[in-house]
Amino acid sequence: MDRLLGLLSWGDNGWGDELAAGAFVTISLALATLPFGLALGLIIALMQRSESVIARSIATVYTTVFRGLPELLTLYIVYFGLQIGVQKAWAATGLPGRLDMPAFVAGMIALGLVLAAFSSEVWVGALNSIAKGQREGAFALGLNKPQTFRLVILPQLFRVALPGLGNNWMVLLKETSLVSVIALPDLMFWTGRANVVTKEPFLFFGMACLIYLLFSVSSAAGLSALEKRFSRGFATGGRR
Repeated sequence: MDRLLGLLSWGDNGWGDELAAGAFVTISLALATLPFGLALGLIIALMQRSESVIARSIATVYTTVFRGLPELLTLYIVYFGLQIGVQKAWAATGLPGRLDMPAFVAGMIALGLVLAAFSSEVWVGALNSIAKGQREGAFALGLNKPQTFRLVILPQLFRVALPGLGNNWMVLLKETSLVSVIALPDLMFWTGRANVVTKEPFLFFGMACLIYLLFSVSSAAGLSALEKRFSRGFATGGRR
């Protein structure tokens, strides 16, 4: 027992500091990906509802591709394929040296593209739930389309879309484990390395389970609080 506790200690003889650093990278990656993926997903949702056939077609192709591809394959395409494109573009400028894409950025882009594809469906459902008469009323008051979206539609979107977006966030937390394959030192990266060195899979993978569960439980509590916050005034028939 003392040996197992020693393996989880901090310092040169334990792996506690590495696991903590990996957990920090994991949650940082998820938090960095979230706004990028949700914003892109909202743009895709607006394109899906656009009057332009081209915009709708682009949105349909995008969601079909990134919802159909495995997340790991998307990660490889971004990390290796986009990396090659970046290096060729850098070489074409004639500048010395080379420009490499950090693994963190590649992970954020890949997971963000996937998150955008799935969150766009949540945004579309939320947009469809808002009565058309609200837009017509806003136009009657003299608001243009951008003002109507910002002042009338957007505040209601979060309330309706939050449960679905919360599910997307929980999935994103788990998908961050994939970035260990591109040598980003996240929680699973250090867990795997600790297991190889110590030959204690149950200890370290068990610790990883506990950390991911901690993230999930904390997220569930935070999402529940947000849902209550955005639902104020609606649960009792709209009275404040």
